Amino acid sequence: MATTRNAHAGWVGDLPTGGGQVTLDSSELGTFDITWKARTEASEGKTSPEELIAAAHSSCFAMAFSHELAGAGFAADYVNTSAAVTFVPGTGITGSHLTLATKIPGISQEDFEKIANGAKAGCPVSAALAGVEITLDATLEA
Repeated sequence: MATTRNAHAGWVGDLPTGGGQVTLDSSELGTFDITWKARTEASEGKTSPEELIAAAHSSCFAMAFSHELAGAGFAADYVNTSAAVTFVPGTGITGSHLTLATKIPGISQEDFEKIANGAKAGCPVSAALAGVEITLDATLEA
């Protein structure tokens, strides 16, 4: 079953001094301020497209990892993921760095790495970001 999620943004002014808001329409979770300064310098309580992509990538990767793990017959005590999306003005988004920390009883390091890399490649957001470098630091905690 296909799903479509929606958001919208409005902007007033020029790029360096203007600002706007992005609203998460599908979830109705809120409206968030956006500015060029928040995108290229300090966020100062505002968000950016890159932060929203990082949220999407880290949550998608957590889901993909959990799915791959269950498919291999393992269950994690916990799965913690993060994504750091890099933006270079004039160039664009240059990469997404995923971090995974998890505790999985009975799994070998080899199986863990295979599952983590499979989840990185199989995550739909990773596929959407195929034009940029995606890296992964995966830690299996004791």
